[in-house]
Amino acid sequence: MSRAGGPRADLPSDFAPLLIDWQRRAGRSGMPWQNTRDPYRVWLSEVMLQQTQVSTVLGYYARFLERFPDVRALAAAEADEVMALWSGLGYYSRARNLHRCAQAVVEQHGGAFPSTAAGLETLPGIGASTAAAIAAFCFGERVSIVDGNVRRVLTRLLAFEGDLAQTKPQRELWEVAQALLPIEPSADDMTAYTQGLMDLGATVCTRSRPACGQCPMQGICRGYQAGEPQRFPVKTRTLKRRHESWWLLLVKLADGPERFWLQRRPASGIWAGLYCPPVFESEQGVHRDLPPAWVDRVIALDAVSHSLTHRELRLHPLLLVLTSEPLPGELPPGQWVDAGLLSQHGLPAPVKPLLQALLAPDLFERT
Repeated sequence: MSRAGGPRADLPSDFAPLLIDWQRRAGRSGMPWQNTRDPYRVWLSEVMLQQTQVSTVLGYYARFLERFPDVRALAAAEADEVMALWSGLGYYSRARNLHRCAQAVVEQHGGAFPSTAAGLETLPGIGASTAAAIAAFCFGERVSIVDGNVRRVLTRLLAFEGDLAQTKPQRELWEVAQALLPIEPSADDMTAYTQGLMDLGATVCTRSRPACGQCPMQGICRGYQAGEPQRFPVKTRTLKRRHESWWLLLVKLADGPERFWLQRRPASGIWAGLYCPPVFESEQGVHRDLPPAWVDRVIALDAVSHSLTHRELRLHPLLLVLTSEPLPGELPPGQWVDAGLLSQHGLPAPVKPLLQALLAPDLFERT
């Protein structure tokens, strides 16, 4: 089915009008990325909001716009500065793709974002749903987003039995989403419709304890009418989480201005491209890498748990304070970073407080 397809007899024809009316009456408003058709600002918010709560994004969004007010400013930035501003927001591939995408917009499109979902999808890091959001909000294109919240709304609305762990049902739901679009909408209608999909999934049709009594779709929702809305969406494949333990060697140089020994993480994998203390698979591995005279000076700090999408990390910090500059080769590969400059380096979320706890409060600049 094409994105411009007409209504289908098996779908509720009043879904779009109900949603637009509800969003204008009761939907979220007043967020800094709303009431704009600037694709740069909409794109930035869409990327930041992926798997991240609005309350968390607000501060990061403001800081990014202050430092990078437009796509050209972001494209011209150093990658380390982008990662430093993103530090703590998680899912760091988003920051790397954000930078790459800004550069592509400037280099390939003269600094102007493509005006269609199809064109936007050709840019680094912009998937189908993000492209649809930008195209709908900024250019009034008649195309539907289909993110996690929308999948939940639509599968409950239709009591959709397809297993979303499989490709064919995913494609079918995408086609359904396009078929439910309002007929001949204005640009303002598309804004309200798209925002309404987001708002309904985030505030009413939630994963657990959906507020069906407040839902504008109660009268047409097949999942609700069947008495089991929470059975949807159907997804048989469950996420298998791995549990890992890492040992972090925190080396602090107390000779002169305080400094830490940090490595830049590889370009792929966990914390890719960020600065981090050297990572080991065991405490014995740390001891093997150090000169024997230093081993007894290593202090074990309290372990920290950190959750990632597919893993649970147990971090074991080991502190080594040096009073003089080590000789070449005595430490794992890395570089010294002045304590006062830590905020200029992208640090993983659980590493930042570990380092901050070892410093005088005025030495660690807040990002």
